[in-house]
Amino acid sequence: MDISKETLFDLHHRMVRIRIFEEEAGKLMESAKIPGALHLYVGEEAVAAGVMCNLSDQDQITSTHRGHGHLVAKGGDFKKMYAELYGRSTGYCGGKGGSMHISDMDLGMLGANGIVAGGPPIAMGAAFANKYKGNGNVAVAFFGDGASNEGAFHEAANMAATWKLPLVLCCENNGYGEFTPQANHQAIKDVADRAVGYGMPGVVCDGMDAVAVYEAAHEAVARARRGEGPTLLECKTYRFFDHVGIRGIGLSYRSDDEVMEWKKRDAIQAIEKRMIEVGVATAEELAAVHDRVKIEAAEAIAFGEASPWPDESTLLKDVYNND
Repeated sequence: MDISKETLFDLHHRMVRIRIFEEEAGKLMESAKIPGALHLYVGEEAVAAGVMCNLSDQDQITSTHRGHGHLVAKGGDFKKMYAELYGRSTGYCGGKGGSMHISDMDLGMLGANGIVAGGPPIAMGAAFANKYKGNGNVAVAFFGDGASNEGAFHEAANMAATWKLPLVLCCENNGYGEFTPQANHQAIKDVADRAVGYGMPGVVCDGMDAVAVYEAAHEAVARARRGEGPTLLECKTYRFFDHVGIRGIGLSYRSDDEVMEWKKRDAIQAIEKRMIEVGVATAEELAAVHDRVKIEAAEAIAFGEASPWPDESTLLKDVYNND
């Protein structure tokens, strides 16, 4: 594919927004300024950016416990996101959803999910609705290598393939199911091999290359829009930090050398090098993107800190249907 200058800038901007949002959120967690644990997306930015560049606001996604990056890549509002992490009433879910349950229906973000493999059946349901309505929209389910072992994933894949639903099953294979290496919980190397059992294409791409993800996702999304059914897209990627928090070095289940080798393949550095080499951007222009996003993040953090706590009267709001 010929990648336009506009697409390269779009991919870069989405990835920088994810990186800075997550790094700042991690600092807030480590300093106990926000409650709870954060599962950060740093290192995996190319996957969310590459997929989301092919989607509209009307297309739906389901996310995971490591879900900030997905909403950021789909255009999420920093202020509402940080406010939600702070547990404040101005957050996406009124401060009651927290890190693992952020959603934005206006952007087609059907919600992050703390349950492993909880997203694929929801995305499959959205894809069914899209086909039933004939609206041309596509649903994408993000999940990890560990989630591909769960029955919910297989049920969703089977139904989507049987009914040729407009669904993309996007496996973000970062090599670990929490702390367990893939080789210790699967007998296969490529999760995409499981696609053949459902009669759908299984595609493996370099999840550390935003352009490679963009191209693979472009075909999978186009195939879904044509009514040809789902695709299992496996993106080989890596998280730079621990399962929770910002620590990445000195861990017992991964070697420091392994982490450092993957960091050499940083997707943001790679696309910046590419853009400079092909002459579509200067180092100064790319640095300015980082500077603007840092300002956006600082303003959003200040907004979150200053926002009020939820009122007690809202405790049961959105919990029960009283109609």
